[in-house]
Amino acid sequence: MKTTSDKRDEDLERKQIDKLISKHLIRNINELQEEQLTFGNKVADKLADFAGSWKFIISFLVIIVIWISINSWVILFSPYDPYPFILLNLILSCIAALQAPIIMMSQKRQESKDRIRSEHDFEVDVKTEILVEHLVKELRDIKSQQAAILESIEKANEKIDK
Repeated sequence: MKTTSDKRDEDLERKQIDKLISKHLIRNINELQEEQLTFGNKVADKLADFAGSWKFIISFLVIIVIWISINSWVILFSPYDPYPFILLNLILSCIAALQAPIIMMSQKRQESKDRIRSEHDFEVDVKTEILVEHLVKELRDIKSQQAAILESIEKANEKIDK
């Protein structure tokens, strides 16, 4: 027989479980992160996406080949950047100097997004674990109630048979 204390504990547990069930933890982390991005963050992400693509590598190689070709063959008499292409080296160094911190900013933001995603996953895992534990407890209760009902049915059958 259950005491009033047990009933209060069960009611409290039931309320906590209902509250936990009603709390929706499923969210789109990408949408949450997008809402917090500034204009500079969006530009950095776009630049990092482009700089890490084959389109960038191929177009950059084409530009360098064109630059070297023009300065080596086409403008034989007065090249604006003669060999060893010092101006080209300066431009490439400037691009690398600007590109590296922008890519690092984008990576830092991705790390932040990954951290938020892992925290969210942990919250969902904890909620799932609590709910599974609750379901197992309820299944045990149902099983014990069924055993008690089966026992009372068997006793009733024994009385009928006598």
